[in-house]
Amino acid sequence: MSLPHSTAPESSIRCWGSKTAMKIAILQMTAGFDPAANAAVLTDAVAQAKAGGAEMLFTPEMSNMLDRNRVRAEQTIRHEAEDPVLAAVRKAAADVGLWVHLGSLAVRGEGRADKWRNRAIVIAPDGSIAARYDKIHLFDVDLASGESWRESSVYQGGEQAVAVRLPHAVLGLSICYDIRFPAVYAALSRAGADIVAVPAAFTVPTGEAHWHVLLRARAIESACFVVAAAQTGTHADGRSTYGHSLVVDPWGDVLLDMGDAPGLGFVDLPIERIAEVRSRVPVIANRRPVGEAIVA
Repeated sequence: MSLPHSTAPESSIRCWGSKTAMKIAILQMTAGFDPAANAAVLTDAVAQAKAGGAEMLFTPEMSNMLDRNRVRAEQTIRHEAEDPVLAAVRKAAADVGLWVHLGSLAVRGEGRADKWRNRAIVIAPDGSIAARYDKIHLFDVDLASGESWRESSVYQGGEQAVAVRLPHAVLGLSICYDIRFPAVYAALSRAGADIVAVPAAFTVPTGEAHWHVLLRARAIESACFVVAAAQTGTHADGRSTYGHSLVVDPWGDVLLDMGDAPGLGFVDLPIERIAEVRSRVPVIANRRPVGEAIVA
């Protein structure tokens, strides 16, 4: 699947906001299990994002490959330093001078016997890696729809929340299932996060029930922007994902909802909105440490 080019219809490229704010691009894609095909979509998105005036591109969880067949995935997953998708996107970012948040990649662990990692990577405009984050909370659930997922059977969870300083803001990193655990976002807001990324490959049942409300809640309680680039549609491995890549402002207003079609969205983030919201409802200043609850 290749992205629509700049001559694509308005349904593929969406814009919002003022021209003076930090402009970002959000990729909504239907990744398959062929890394080369996914790399082509990603590098095309880098070029389009730059051409559209974005300062940073955000991509979904598992941007390099999405494959529930562990035996087949074993043949293509690589260590970070050897991953061809990461190499292609780093080169593309450096060629045009663009920040890129690769929502996550499936990569091998550093040791020979280690489990895989679900790893977010932030790429600077010179192509260097500015930050890494390994998904802390792994998706081990049995859904009423009959879907059963055991991410921990092959992936090792991370242990450390991570934020990275951008030219105009501090970006906090998280991945998909992390969204259900507010402590991650409290840690990121304590670190000064102005924007939190939540790349995802949400299932359709959980997306329909919880996606919008969880993302809006995380934005409101941290008084920050939330950028959630998502996988969408029916994938080559047979799964279906919810889509609806969202951008939410610190008041909880949805600035962009990309629906269920793949494509590239653009949105301006008025960073001064953070201070405005926090002055009205000072949730960061008023937050207090809370010990374990007691049962009276």
